[in-house]
Amino acid sequence: MGLVYDEAQLRDISTRFHIYGQILHAEPCKIGHINETYTATYEQGGNEVRYVHQKINGKVFTEPLEVMDNVDRVTRHIRQKLVAAGETDITRKVLILIPSRDGNCFYQDDEGHYWRTYVYVENIRTYESVESTKQALEAGRAFGLFVQQLSDLPSPALHETIVDFHNVRKRFEAFVRALEKDRINRAKHIPREIQFFLKHEPIIRKLEKALASGRLPVRTTHNDTKFNNVLLDAHTQKQCCVVDLDTVMPGTLLYDFGDMVRTTTSPTMEDERDLSKVRMRMPMFKALARGYLEATAGMMTRTEKKLIAFSGKLMTYTIGLRFLTDFLQGDTYFRVHRPLHNLDRSRTQIKLAQSIERQEEKMQTYVESLG
Repeated sequence: MGLVYDEAQLRDISTRFHIYGQILHAEPCKIGHINETYTATYEQGGNEVRYVHQKINGKVFTEPLEVMDNVDRVTRHIRQKLVAAGETDITRKVLILIPSRDGNCFYQDDEGHYWRTYVYVENIRTYESVESTKQALEAGRAFGLFVQQLSDLPSPALHETIVDFHNVRKRFEAFVRALEKDRINRAKHIPREIQFFLKHEPIIRKLEKALASGRLPVRTTHNDTKFNNVLLDAHTQKQCCVVDLDTVMPGTLLYDFGDMVRTTTSPTMEDERDLSKVRMRMPMFKALARGYLEATAGMMTRTEKKLIAFSGKLMTYTIGLRFLTDFLQGDTYFRVHRPLHNLDRSRTQIKLAQSIERQEEKMQTYVESLG
């Protein structure tokens, strides 16, 4: 079922922000599944100008004020750096929050929901999946530039908007509990999948060892590095900026880069049932790595660089683990559209992780060759 558009409500919301002009019409945004998002067209001085109105999902983000504090600090910091560098066309290079009429970066409606408004970025394209090495290069550059721009974000640290979002140990413990309870008697049908995740638990220990060493810095990271969160210029296909900033918080580069490997290097969707099609494509990885390392030049530590290829296996393992946990629990978290959907998703991640594992040494050799 599509998003129900309440015209009266949106007209009211349009008056709550510092937008000069009359709202003409609006439509729900089809991209994104968490927040309610609308593209609204206004008449300003004889021209039509668009803005984005977004209602934050309070069930997913239980502390919306912390989310908005993060988003406001991050976008202000990047904008200040762009201005200081003499950049032009800044509204295309970072999301711009429109203040509310009471001076905040959000508005709280009578029902307690939190809204925000962004300047709409015109003449851009987004893609659900990477179609070429050129796009993979731009994805790497976009997310690499993002973390580079935030490398000197002043204290204090950003809020953790979803607690333990990338805590792989806790994900593994949840999997073991689901396996032990096996409340809908599914475990007996998936021995190979269960064995894969148990056998590969050392992946988690490798991450924990690196974190404990102190040589893997905690940085400000995006934490949702899907390709559809990169805005590309409609004409040049060059990256403009990244969006969906609700999960920006302290983390490690491995989470960001690893999830890019997971979501961009395979030619299939994450629920592909024909596992013969699932593989890690080296040309896509090379483009992704080159773009990311170019953008983060001079910032990345030796330990981070040594674990770049490993990060793809880490994040693919983690997401596959979550899918199988949900399958064992009766499909209560991820939305499913067919029987065994979460099992299909987990099997796809297993196949991709195995493909990465076979090529991991070559992947890392390429990373080292980039200097």
